[in-house]
Amino acid sequence: RRIRNTLRFLLANLDDFRWETDALPVADWLEIDRYALQMTQSVQKQILADYARYEFHLVVQKLQAFCSEDLGGFYLDILKDRLYTTGKTSRPRRAAQTALYHIAQALLRWMAPILSFTADEAWPILARKEQDSVLLHTWYDFPDSGADLTGRWGVIREVRAEVQKELESVRAAGKIGSSLQAEVEVRAEGERLRALESLGDDLRFVLITSQAAVSSGGAPAVAVKPSPHSKCERCWHYRADVGREAAHPGLCGRCTSNLYGAGELRTHA
Repeated sequence: RRIRNTLRFLLANLDDFRWETDALPVADWLEIDRYALQMTQSVQKQILADYARYEFHLVVQKLQAFCSEDLGGFYLDILKDRLYTTGKTSRPRRAAQTALYHIAQALLRWMAPILSFTADEAWPILARKEQDSVLLHTWYDFPDSGADLTGRWGVIREVRAEVQKELESVRAAGKIGSSLQAEVEVRAEGERLRALESLGDDLRFVLITSQAAVSSGGAPAVAVKPSPHSKCERCWHYRADVGREAAHPGLCGRCTSNLYGAGELRTHA
C-alpha cells in the first residue's frame, strides 16, 4: 500500500507535465531536487546489486524504506508546498515535476520484476504510451546531478528530525495544531550552522513551519512557539502579511505573487 500510494502521488502530480515541453535541465532545478535525484541513484545501485544476487526480499525492503522514509517522510512531504502553491508553469514547480519524472521512471523499473502488474498498470500513465510496457525497458539512466549533496543534506535531515520531535512535543501539549502553526529557532554551530544558514528563507519550507530562524552561541537547541499571525487560506502558512492587500484579504504576500504577480523566488526547497 505504501509503494502504491507513493506511485499515486507521483503520477497525480505529473498529470499536467509533458516531458517534451515542460522538462527543465538539472542546472535549473532547486538544490533539494538534485539531492533527491542523487538519493534515488544511490538506492538504485543498491537495488541492482540485490537483483544481481537474486536477493529479492532485500529489494522489497529497500523499496519500502525509500517510499516511506526518503520520499514520503522527507522529499515529497517538503515538495507539497511547491507543487500546490507556486505558479502552475513556474520554474520551481516544473523543476519539482522534472525530478519526480526521473524518480518515477526509476521506481517503476525497480518494481517491474517483483510488482509486475502494479508497475505495468502505472507505466502507460507515466510514459503516455498505451502500447508500451515497463517490462520492455531496462534500468533507468539518470542525468548528471552535479556536485555530491549527500553529506550536506544528511546534516539538514538530522536537524529536521530533531525539529519534528520538538514540534510533536509542543503539539501534544496542545499549543499548536499543524507544524505550520509554529515558528522555530534552531541554535547550532559549525557544519550544522553553515548548512542551515545557507538555506535562507527556504529553511521554513524544509522544516514545514511558517517561520524558521538560525542562531549561534550556547548549546544546540530547538525552540518552538505558536505563530501570532493569521493563517493564509491558500497555503495555510501563518504570516504577518496575510490580508495586507485589500483585493485579496485571505492571502499572504507570496500567494498573491504566485497567483497574480511574478511568483516567489525559491532556491533550495
